[in-house]
Amino acid sequence: MNKFVLAAAAATALILPAAAQAELAQGAAAPDFTTMGALAGKPIKVNLKALLAKGPVVLYFYPKAFTQGCTLEAHAFAEATPALAAAGATVIGMSNDSLPTLQKFSSEECRDKFTVAAATKDVIKAYDVALKVAGLPVGLTKRTSYVISKTGKITMVHSDMDYRDHVKLTLEAVQKLKKG
Repeated sequence: MNKFVLAAAAATALILPAAAQAELAQGAAAPDFTTMGALAGKPIKVNLKALLAKGPVVLYFYPKAFTQGCTLEAHAFAEATPALAAAGATVIGMSNDSLPTLQKFSSEECRDKFTVAAATKDVIKAYDVALKVAGLPVGLTKRTSYVISKTGKITMVHSDMDYRDHVKLTLEAVQKLKKG
C-alpha cells in the first residue's frame, strides 16, 4: 500500500464525525485475547487476562501507526503512562499493523512507555472497532478507548476519531476505579 493511500486514509479518519454510540457497552465483559505486540521495540506476547490479574487495563484502538493523529495520541499516552501506572493501570494500544511496524512505533512514538499490540480480525470483531469507510484499507480500527476493570468489566468507553480526549477520559476513569 502506498504512502498516499495511507495518508488519505488517515486524513479521512481525522475528519469523520464522532461515533454516536459506544462499540461495546459500559458494564459488558471485555473479550479476552492473546496476540503479539511490542514494548520498547521488542516483541512481546499480550494476553488480556494476564494483564488484568495485575490491575485495570486501558485498551485503546487506533487506526494506523505513524499517521498524524495516531502519533499524537501515542505521545499523549506516553506522557500519561506514569499517572496511569500510579492509578494501577496498564496501557495497551492496538492497531492492525505488522509486528515490525509495531516494534518501531513502540520505541519511536510510544517512547518505550507502553505496549502496542496487533489487533487481529477476531479482536477487531470482538470489540466492534472496525473502521468502515468506503475506500479505506481493510483492517483499520476506529479510535476507541476502553477502561477495563480488574474483574474484566468495561467501565468506560470513548469512541471518537479525534484523539485529544482519549487520554484525559481514560485517566479520569482509572483514577475513579482506584478510589473505589
